[in-house]
Amino acid sequence: MPSEIGSIALAREDRLLVALRDGFHWLELDSGELTFIANPEPDAAQNRLNDGKVDPAGRFVCGSMDTGEENPTGMLWQLGSDMSLRKLDDGIICSNGPCWSPDGTTLYFADSFQSEIYAYDYNVETGEAINKRVFVEMDKSRGGAPDGATVDAEGFIWSASVFDGRIFRYAPDGSVDRIIEMPVCKITSLNFGGADLDRLFVTSMAEPPLPKYPGDGPLRGAVFVIDGLNTHGIAEPRFVG
Repeated sequence: MPSEIGSIALAREDRLLVALRDGFHWLELDSGELTFIANPEPDAAQNRLNDGKVDPAGRFVCGSMDTGEENPTGMLWQLGSDMSLRKLDDGIICSNGPCWSPDGTTLYFADSFQSEIYAYDYNVETGEAINKRVFVEMDKSRGGAPDGATVDAEGFIWSASVFDGRIFRYAPDGSVDRIIEMPVCKITSLNFGGADLDRLFVTSMAEPPLPKYPGDGPLRGAVFVIDGLNTHGIAEPRFVG
């Protein structure tokens, strides 16, 4: 790709929606051809697009971040099936972890460097996100920050705490239900997979983007799978466009 990849969305069998540094693109899997769709922030040179996921109605919700990971210049965007853009939120340092409750009525979203996960009332029919509130203020005692996240079929939120190597499972009321210690510190995201969506796949960072973050051992950059969690995930929808 010509620039950093923030996130992708499944679309047709032969096509992905890709959020690159400077906008949304179609990627044709057979040819590798890239077609520009839109840049939601053409005048924000200090920002790049980051984490994103598809909502239950097939829209893509993707946030941006300050590349220096210091200033609240990031925004949260929604790309509709008609390729229209809607801004859902702003004042974000580093956008991460968008995911929805099983019924789609709650959007969860993290600002990693404010160490908070938020909840919004979400209207699946219209795509409107309102009533933002702090869902979880993460434990910062080990320097962790909320990164990628997903929701299981029971409505519990699984969040990768990057830099402190822990996975948190939060109940719908925000209380901590379970903590899993990982063999590397810089875990970045997670999602359920496998035939029964009962295996948790966890990604990690090979090289930190800024020198202030310490390195991990030989397992840095590995993808891990955790079995035996006795829960199931929810299949990710495809982008409708």
